[in-house]
Amino acid sequence: MRAAVISTPGSLSVQTVKDPEPGPGQIVVAPRAVGVCGTDLHILDGEFPPTPYPIIPGHEFSGEVVALGPGVTGVAAGDRVAVDPSLFCGHCVYCRRQRGNLCLNWNAIGDTVNGAFAEYVAVPAANAYPLPGGMSYAAGALVEPLACVVHGLRRLAIPPGGEVLIIGAGTIGLLLAQAAARSGAARVSMVDTDPARLERAAKLGADVVATGVEEVLAGRGIGFEHVIDATGVPAATQAALPALCRGGTLLVFGVSPAEARLPISPFQVYNDEISVIGSMAVLHTFEPALRLMASGAITAEDLITHQVPLERATEAFGVVRDRTGLKAQVTRG
Repeated sequence: MRAAVISTPGSLSVQTVKDPEPGPGQIVVAPRAVGVCGTDLHILDGEFPPTPYPIIPGHEFSGEVVALGPGVTGVAAGDRVAVDPSLFCGHCVYCRRQRGNLCLNWNAIGDTVNGAFAEYVAVPAANAYPLPGGMSYAAGALVEPLACVVHGLRRLAIPPGGEVLIIGAGTIGLLLAQAAARSGAARVSMVDTDPARLERAAKLGADVVATGVEEVLAGRGIGFEHVIDATGVPAATQAALPALCRGGTLLVFGVSPAEARLPISPFQVYNDEISVIGSMAVLHTFEPALRLMASGAITAEDLITHQVPLERATEAFGVVRDRTGLKAQVTRG
């Protein structure tokens, strides 16, 4: 089969590799839509420590079931599915605490084992969720990042009528904005340096858009109770801290390089009762994300700006790196 392979950090090419075979409890899926996200860029750049090389990336995907392994029931060839890439061991201390996303033996399809930028990918049958009849493969591939968003918003716990500031109006930021409005937020503000992204954010329902945090704060007496950094850029995370009011919570959602560090005032954390929390991937939120997508709360078509065939996968990575679009997907008819 053909697959996009990261042979070593910095080296991505489309190659011919061996077809996967389903093991016990596994199925083989033919991906129809696969999204490129910031984590894929970190993997390409060698900045995602769990990743071994060579690897076929691709963890945001939907497709068609084409083969079943021994013992698989409840799934049939021809089924349309979206796939949760999470691979929890189920027996470590964190899995026993229902915190599988912090699993000591954590793995994920496309992150630590071969993923979906390929003609075929083997996955656990238990991780495949049927797509509703009216949902496109392109929208189905957005369920995984939306599942991450649902987990993050559960962590942040915005109360009904709350306000939230989101820094970064990329795909994740726009998913956060739309989902937050369905999760209790009465007012969503967004910051980004790209006017085109802010225009799209306003179209998708953001109440306030601005090119800088100071611009948003200028019209307010105090900061925000809830602030989300959706960029993974340390400077943006640093800019988020002054946007908090006393008692506020900062959710660090974007993925930064592991070696990045921030100066934080312990006195501010103490005196203002500031909370800084993280949100790591998916935690039993794939099904609710699928329901949220099916409900029409998320306008997938407005987020997907580029679709290319597998042979042009490097182009899709370039779109995300260069910020020349929003969600780029590799698609197959």
